[in-house]
Amino acid sequence: MSNLEFLNPLILTSLTPLAGLVILFFTPATKESLCRLIALNTTCVTFLFSLILWLRFDSHTSLFQFSVTFDWFPSINLYYTLGIDGISLFFILLTTLLTIICILVSWSSVKSLVKEYLICFLLLEFFLIQVFSVLDLLWFYIFFESVLIPMFLIVGIWGSRERKIRAAYQFFLYTLIGSLLMLIALLTIYFQVGSTDLQLIGYYNFSEIKQIIFWLAFFASFAVKIPMVPFHIWLPEAHAEAPTAGSVILAGILLKMGGYGFLRFSIPLFPEACIYFTPLVFTLSIIAILYASLTTLRQVDLKKIIAYSSVSHMGFVTIGIFSLNLHGIEGSILLMLSHGLVSSALFLCIGILYDRYKTRILKYYSGLMQVMPIFGIFFLFFTFANLGFPGTSSFIGELLVLVGAFQLNRILTFFASIGMILGAAYSIWLFNRISFGTLRTQYFKLFQDISRREFWILLPLTFLILWMGIYPISFLSEMHFSVLGLIEQLV
Repeated sequence: MSNLEFLNPLILTSLTPLAGLVILFFTPATKESLCRLIALNTTCVTFLFSLILWLRFDSHTSLFQFSVTFDWFPSINLYYTLGIDGISLFFILLTTLLTIICILVSWSSVKSLVKEYLICFLLLEFFLIQVFSVLDLLWFYIFFESVLIPMFLIVGIWGSRERKIRAAYQFFLYTLIGSLLMLIALLTIYFQVGSTDLQLIGYYNFSEIKQIIFWLAFFASFAVKIPMVPFHIWLPEAHAEAPTAGSVILAGILLKMGGYGFLRFSIPLFPEACIYFTPLVFTLSIIAILYASLTTLRQVDLKKIIAYSSVSHMGFVTIGIFSLNLHGIEGSILLMLSHGLVSSALFLCIGILYDRYKTRILKYYSGLMQVMPIFGIFFLFFTFANLGFPGTSSFIGELLVLVGAFQLNRILTFFASIGMILGAAYSIWLFNRISFGTLRTQYFKLFQDISRREFWILLPLTFLILWMGIYPISFLSEMHFSVLGLIEQLV
């Protein structure tokens, strides 16, 4: 590899977490403060390199940029190829940003096995960056599954309650079993085409029956990750047992891997199957929106409320993706980015309450606006962002998804709109129960508003949600030509 390739910002973004891992590995575990500083500095440098990706990104082409190929097994046409386009750019930025927040939010809350905890997050960041930048089916599958290992450890070891082992195994087995079918399809494609290179496979025309079979195999994996109903059972349990940082990375990034998989692989490689299965996806999406919204209203665990609302929002995302038009796909990408920010912020707010009062049961909270006014203001803003209030990022994403769906089916749009009404109902209900009413002094004696560290964690998320909601063109312009190139492959 030449020196010029080392200066490629995508290579630098990919290798920085590995460099931090090596330094952290040789740092004594007893020096916890030093371990935290190494992890924080590593994630900050990775984020800066990812910003360079955005600054140097050419938004006027749909081609993959910053591409680099490494010879792995050239004798059997297996290479390690990296590259990004307007679809994957912001997922990398979201990954590098939220990893910083995960390190900061667990700065004082994680007291055991600190070095191992930080290694898991740096490893997770490396795997996720590869998932969103690798241009090879085999390597995508390897990193797609590798994400399970550090996440399994984070939930199982540093989880907050007694059921954490069960939740970790449930998360691991659900997603692993769903991906086995994708592995079989991947091997079949390799023996038919002779390569797993995404750009090369894109020129190969599969028969309609093979497209249907391959699409179903990939769908089994991506639908579990999003997750779509009825493959969502693992999500509320994993969220409820994970530490705050685990919930942030799970809701903010891991749920987006399924949607990204549909955009990167299912649509360009199996276009006829995508059109064939569109009614099925729409049906499952509407069921997810309505079922998850109604289920949210009857939850008593604060984390499960946000987890079920995530299932509902992902229903909008799949509607946008399979509307297979410009508005719908751009709206789904924007909604995934928005959900990554908003749901992460809500989980951070729940984590703030749990760190202070050691419970997530809703009935113990009431009237917190009287004693935690700054927290209440942040929580109000993120609640309105979650319900898609105009001026926030979710509104733009949901509006574009509904515009895309309206071009296909007005009945579909009507039922999706009911989901927006239910979303407003559970969001306002949750905020009202926590912030207003009589203060429950019989349960809690001491009250403390957010700290300076928590304030500076929540502030950039607030800024980004407003930026995306008020000036979305700065995001849409970067992905526009990539989405157009994706749609052209359907014609």
